[in-house]
Amino acid sequence: MLLIENLSVSYGAVQALKDVSIEVPHGSVTAVIGANGAGKSTLMRTLAGLEKPQSGQVTFNGEVISGRKPEDIVRMGIALVPEGRSTIPELTVEDNLKLGGMWRSHAQRNASLSRVYTLFPVLSERKSMRADTLSGGERQQLAIGRALMTGPQVLLLDEPSLGLAPLIVTQILELVARMAWDSGLAVLLVEQNATVALRIARSGVVLNLGEVVKSGPAAEIASDEELRHAYLGY
Repeated sequence: MLLIENLSVSYGAVQALKDVSIEVPHGSVTAVIGANGAGKSTLMRTLAGLEKPQSGQVTFNGEVISGRKPEDIVRMGIALVPEGRSTIPELTVEDNLKLGGMWRSHAQRNASLSRVYTLFPVLSERKSMRADTLSGGERQQLAIGRALMTGPQVLLLDEPSLGLAPLIVTQILELVARMAWDSGLAVLLVEQNATVALRIARSGVVLNLGEVVKSGPAAEIASDEELRHAYLGY
């Protein structure tokens, strides 16, 4: 389990996160939702080791990971898919994928590559094509696939729906939910599309101005009309 306890992060005088506590269990999706500026991306960057916490700690399977280097966190089994589908456009699909698992053994890379191609058949069909020839939805699948090449136990997904058609968003997130259930993967999903996120998640967390204002079963949050109007804008 990924356990976030009383995590606070500041950018100078700006408090981006304040005493945030979240549990991310294996085998399910935990959705973090909230408006722009709520602190969602700061949370993900801190979990991945790209930002240093002011206070609080993050533990994974009982071991403290907060404050460690990003590469160490990846090797421990936590992979981030950042906002913006960051792939290398000049490389082929397969080279992008192999780059994700470059530090693993040959056998591990091959096993992960086969798994990614099974999960995302379109990537197998386009494996020799440059990444910049893919559609937006295909590039998002490539970004997720590259993260899976690290062999993660925890997958951090930051705004995967950004710029994608609603149908593509639903397909990708439903696949992520099935993957979590089937393989025991712990998924922390940061998403502005609260409707879709809460539909595929088991539990949800609402962030507002860096603080947790509500957490609990996703269905319960989705049905709270007052909460939706106050913090989610729908």
